[in-house]
Formats: sequence, C-alpha cells, structure tokens
Amino acid sequence: MALSNSQYETIMREYEDRQTSARHLVEARTAEVYARVTGYRALCESIASISVSQGKKLLSGDENALEDLHASISSLSAKKQQLLQEAGYPADYLTPVYHCPDCMDTGYIDGSKCHCFKQAIIDLLYEQSGIREQLEKENFSTLSYDYYQGDDLQRFQNAVRACKNFIKTFDSDYHNLFFYGTVGTGKSFLSGCIARELIESGHSVIYFSAAGLFETLSRNMFDYKNKDDIVSFHEDLYGCDLLIIDDLGTEYTNNVAVSVFFSLLNQRHLNKKSTIISTNLSLEDLRNRYSDRVFSRVTNQYTICKFTGTDIRMLKKRLQNRK
Repeated sequence: MALSNSQYETIMREYEDRQTSARHLVEARTAEVYARVTGYRALCESIASISVSQGKKLLSGDENALEDLHASISSLSAKKQQLLQEAGYPADYLTPVYHCPDCMDTGYIDGSKCHCFKQAIIDLLYEQSGIREQLEKENFSTLSYDYYQGDDLQRFQNAVRACKNFIKTFDSDYHNLFFYGTVGTGKSFLSGCIARELIESGHSVIYFSAAGLFETLSRNMFDYKNKDDIVSFHEDLYGCDLLIIDDLGTEYTNNVAVSVFFSLLNQRHLNKKSTIISTNLSLEDLRNRYSDRVFSRVTNQYTICKFTGTDIRMLKKRLQNRK
C-alpha cells in the first residue's frame, strides 16, 4: 500500500530517533575512552591531520597520496584497536549500535525499503487498526468448524470461502462484505481474520464498533476547535484500505447520524475502498433502521453472508464449566 504522509512521517521519525540515539551513544563512549585510554585521542587527531595533509597532496597531483593515506590510516587504526583492547574494551566499543545493522537505521538499502521498514509499516498498521490484541486470537490459524452443524455449518463454510476470496483478490478487485445473523456465530471473528491477513500484507485497516464510530462522527460534527485532527480522522476513515464496522445496530441513531453513515459508505464506494459490516440485525431491520439508501447500497454493492447457529461464546463457556 502507499503510506499516507502522516504514516510515513511517523515511521521516519522513529528512524531519526534511532539514529540520534546511536550517535549519542557513540559520542558518550568516545568521551569515556578519551578520558580513560591514554593516547587514544592523539591517534584520532593524527588520523584527521594526516587525512587533511594527504588530501592536499592528492589535489596537487601526488599519485601516491591516496595509497599512503590508506596505509597510514590502517596503521593508526590498528594502534587504536590495540589501545582499546589493552584497556579492557571490546574492539567494536565505538562502533554505532543499530537496531537494524542491515540498513544502519535508515530504513532503506540501495533505495529500496529495508525489511525492518516493511515490518515498521505492519506494526504501525496494527497499532492504528485498534485491534492488535484481538487479532492475536482471531485469525485463520484458530478457525474451527467444530461449533457448527447442518445448514449452520454450510453457511459458515460459505462465509469463510467468501473471506478468503476477498483477501486473495483484494488488490485486483474492489468489493465489500456484509455479515449478518444471530449473536456469537463468527461474524466478528471472520472480520478479524481478514484484518490480520491484510495488515500482514501491508494494507491499512481501521476497526470501529458501530457505537464508537457513530459517537465519533456525531462528536466531530460539533467540534469547531480541532479542525486539523478532524480532517486527518476523516482522511483515514475515507481512505484506509479496509474499514471494519462491527456490531451495527448497537449504536444510538437519528436522522443526522444515518445521513452521515450513508455519506461514509458512499464516499468509500467512490474511493473504491473496501468496507466490512457485521450486524445482528436482519435485512428487514437494516432497511427500517437505516433508510432505503443504506439498504440499497449494502444489498447491491456488498457480498452478503448470513450466519446462523448457537452462540459460540456461550457454548464455549458451558463446555469450560463442565471441566
């Protein structure tokens, strides 16, 4: 994915902090060695002096100046190492200590993102998704069909296939998912599975409970003091690769909130940014509660997956109580 400017700046600030810390550590250790190791500072000053002297000779046309410089620096560096070790310091004591030695905490190797930068992107996306801890438990590695039977099992298997296809074609096809059905049948779980896979592949995912989303949208409508923060929030909301709205129907709604909700869905559709909505409402309840416009948007532009069965959370609790 292409990082937003704010996301890129957040990561680069971390790299700048790392480089600053490494530089300060070297400076502190150098001052310590100068104070404790007799002759070490003089050798460093000699290297600097010889470099300037030989540089002048090189500019004046002395063809042997560069070779002489390398020989002198090599000899003096060996003496520095000897002094360090004789004083009880490791040979690399004054070498910068980097979090990532491969890129030396720049984030790039030969103009390409280092593996540590790619991991930093994933870590940032997890942090901004708001569901890092949840996704450690809710992912395809913990998926089980053991709690479903008959038609319930068939519906859940169909939903899993839809989720895996959603992930597989995410970068090539624009599509959305709408999960509805009875409580505790895996809707939020599968949303988490998708979020985990997409974040791991470097896509931005934002999760909101419906109650949290509507409350935030309503509050922002009357907040005239924090315009920059609100603009940034809406840019993320409209522009993230995937927006997950969980438990639609649990929030307080009114005509204004419903209108703002439709605008959000419509703008993300225009931006071709995918959305997943989960709810315990029936399709009829969806139409009655959120207007024909929202109902039409969902039924025409979302893949609809119905979930049925026993509340898995309650079932797990009963099984644990029997042990």
